[in-house]
Amino acid sequence: MTSAAPLFWRNPALPYVELRQVLDGRNVTYSPHFHNEWSVGAILTGNSEFVCANRLYTVKRGTLVMMNPHVVHACNPLKHSPWGYYMMHIDTAWLASLLKKTGIRQYKHWQDTQLDTLSVPSLYLSFVNTCNDLISEAYSTQHKSHKLESCLTSLVKYVDKNKAEQSTVKPLSNVYKIAQYLNEHCLDNTSISEISSKFGLSVGYFNRLFKQSFNMTPHAYRLNCRLHLSQDALKSGETIVDTAHTMGFSDQAHFQRVFKERVAATPNQYRRNH
Repeated sequence: MTSAAPLFWRNPALPYVELRQVLDGRNVTYSPHFHNEWSVGAILTGNSEFVCANRLYTVKRGTLVMMNPHVVHACNPLKHSPWGYYMMHIDTAWLASLLKKTGIRQYKHWQDTQLDTLSVPSLYLSFVNTCNDLISEAYSTQHKSHKLESCLTSLVKYVDKNKAEQSTVKPLSNVYKIAQYLNEHCLDNTSISEISSKFGLSVGYFNRLFKQSFNMTPHAYRLNCRLHLSQDALKSGETIVDTAHTMGFSDQAHFQRVFKERVAATPNQYRRNH
């Protein structure tokens, strides 16, 4: 049996949120990847393994999962288990502004949350109901906006008051500067050896250091950055062929493969907007 095609919901009037619904994801597999947004998902059916940074969880119906921007993660169904979920990506600048305006937080810039998973029935139901309302044609944009803001403020308020124990903070190193460089220059074809030399590192040490910090190689990280630009291009109406060429993929087949590994949908499925 093949997996049902995912549904992607977007609304030009609410450009700071994107929602994905997967009702039959038993054959879905995700490669480790990251997002630029704060992401929160709800497991609707089945059981799956959720890897966030280097932390592994088994999650099931009734669980919310949360991922901070640029944190490498993957979620895949357990063998022979059904799997359905909602996944929402929220622009952090908009969310930070909302949290400050409502008094949930006192600062205007985004601060990462400290929980990966959450199993609180009231918050789970609130999130799922919000997702249902967003994709429904029965509600106005004003209703959807109000429901979204109420759901997210309640969720972040709870998470902030129930932080997980802080792990030892690692000192900031050159690897973060390199990641920023890769992000800003992801369309360049500069070799990894040239980039490591630019920052005074050997290729071997650079690769080990980067993988320790981001759970992926510099090459995979750069591909992921290109993928984010590709998603933006597809949403704006660019063709798949032009997007693959502009984003530096060797051919359309390569683009299709990388896209599906990280988004669990084809570029054409992603372009379809509910």
